[in-house]
Formats: sequence, C-alpha cells, structure tokens
Amino acid sequence: MTSPEFSAGAGRAPEGPPCRHQAALHQCPGGVQSVAPLRATLEGTDRHPGTSLLTLMGFRLEGIFPAALLPLLLTMILFLGPLMQLSMDCPCDLADGLKVVLAPRSWARCLTDMRWLRNQVIAPLTEELVFRACMLPMLAPCTGLGPAVFTCPLFFGVAHFHHIFEQLRFRQNSVGSIILSAAVFGAYTAFLFIRTGHLIGPVLCHSFCNYMGFPAVCAALEHPQRRRLLAGYTLGVGLFLLLLQPLTDPKLYGSLPLCVLLERAGDSEVPLCS
Repeated sequence: MTSPEFSAGAGRAPEGPPCRHQAALHQCPGGVQSVAPLRATLEGTDRHPGTSLLTLMGFRLEGIFPAALLPLLLTMILFLGPLMQLSMDCPCDLADGLKVVLAPRSWARCLTDMRWLRNQVIAPLTEELVFRACMLPMLAPCTGLGPAVFTCPLFFGVAHFHHIFEQLRFRQNSVGSIILSAAVFGAYTAFLFIRTGHLIGPVLCHSFCNYMGFPAVCAALEHPQRRRLLAGYTLGVGLFLLLLQPLTDPKLYGSLPLCVLLERAGDSEVPLCS
C-alpha cells in the first residue's frame, strides 16, 4: 500500500520528475480557489457556523498529537514484514543504526539532498495538500464520504501516470501494480484524512511509504530467512486489519470538521465518522 513515488524503488530511480511537484503547487492554489464557493456557503449561511476553510483542509490543533502518531504507527505495523526484511539485510546493528538516524550530520546531509527533499518532504506535502486537503472537502458534499474515498485516488493515480513509463523503462514494476498501488494508497490516506480530520497523518504516512517502497514480496520468498519474513508479513497485515478501526477512531481526534459539515448539511448517515 505505497504511493508509486517509491513503488519498488521508483523514487530511487535516476530521473525523478520535479515538474510534477511544481504542477501540484500550481494546482493547489487552484484547488483552494475551487473551494471558495464552499467557503462562501460556510460563512454565509446558518447551517455551517464556525467551520473555517483551513479547518476543513485539516489544519487544526485539536487532536494533532494522536493524528501525527497513530496513523504513522498503523502504517508501520502494516510494513512489519518489510521492516524486518530491511533490518535483516542491513549490515549495521540496531545501535549503529540509531546513531546514524540521530546524528545531526546525517540530517544535514538529507536536507541538502534535493532527491531526498523531493521524496520525503515536497511530494508528500504537495500531493496530500492537493488530493486530500483540497479535493476531499469538494467531493464529499457531492458524492458522500464513502464514494469520495474511492473517487479521490482516481485523480491521484492520473497524476502518477509518468511513473508507468519511468518504471517500465527501468523494468522495476508492471503497469497494473503501479496503478493498483496508487489507487490503494490514495484510498488509504483519504480514509485517514476523513477519520482523523487532520492532514499531518496522511503526509507522514506518505513520506514513510515513499521511504519504504513497494514491499519486496518476491525477494522475501527467496530470502534465507523467508519463514520469519513471511510470518512478519502475515502478522503485520493481520494486526493492521485488527487495529485499523480502533487507531482511527474519530473519538481520539476530536470533532471532525468534514463530518460536521455533512451532518449539518442534512446527511444523517456518515458511517466513516463513527
């Protein structure tokens, strides 16, 4: 369930498309302007008092700490198998790895690496801003939350069409897996955005998935410790499905602006909001 940004190492491919993120930045002001009629409705009627545009887009302080930590934890649980695989294949031990992660020099090197900034900061922030924060508040009043979760990834997938040519060129993945990973990941982050009412969770999960890449299941099947790895993959998926609802329970994140908007608009059945 990863964004194609790093699907099967796509983000590590030699020729990244920086123009897409410039396009995303240009789209987002357009997206914000497209929400202007919604904003006028919110401020001009009695049905939606006190709901600001930024709040609808997931920029709010209420519940921000669980919204930052719990979705990321849930995603890391899903990637338990790949994380085990990464640990087994890493030549350094845990102590050395932590030293590298915590070293200021390592972070300084990352912050001066344009490819790292593109994949870990710019892409997650701009894409989640456009396809979740800007798009979902427009889609949900028209389609309802459920259809919006599955409609939003269609636009997200179209924005990643260039990865089809990029990955086929380097023979890294099939067209089907690229489209499927974009659709599934887009639906997942849309689900997180609705259930938490925050943008920070989808952005952090997007960045983490870009780093991890598409799970290398074929490599796990050929790994010397494949039984342990397959057990880790299975356990991760099982725990993810078990914890998906509890860790995204809206009660943990306070009032959900998008859900409040739909309820005040007369949509009494909003299953994703409870």
